[in-house]
Formats: sequence, C-alpha cells, structure tokens
Amino acid sequence: MSDKFPVISGKDLIKILEQIGFIEIRVKGSHHRLKHPDGRITTVPVYGNTDLSKGLLRKTIREDIAITIDEFNQLVNR
Repeated sequence: MSDKFPVISGKDLIKILEQIGFIEIRVKGSHHRLKHPDGRITTVPVYGNTDLSKGLLRKTIREDIAITIDEFNQLVNR
C-alpha cells in the first residue's frame, strides 16, 4: 500500500469525484458540497487553482469518500 498521493486543487478533486458518481448539490461561497447516490457527502473548498492541503485531502479520501489512497491514485492517473 502506498501512502503517497498527488497534491491537487479543489477543482481537480471535484472532477475526480464526479467520475465516481458524486453530484454537486450546493455551492456556498468557495465551498462545493457533493453527494453520492449511496449517501456519502463531502465538502470541497475551491480557492482558484490553489492546492488542497495534504491533511484535508487525506481526510476527504479516507473518511468522506471512503476509498483507499491506492484507489484514489488510480482515479487520478486515469
């Protein structure tokens, strides 16, 4: 298992989430709320093309999206 993952922007994370079925349900300021049909919900901050912090990205992947970092890396490398 690899714990390494790329540093990406909020815009890029939203594109990846949409690939796996998440739908944008609300935007309030710079925060985009996305929901998956199975009930998973996450909020992604989008500050232009600024990269997300590693801690926030790791928390989003593990807790909100509920996939492994390896699975996330495969999505990024598509």
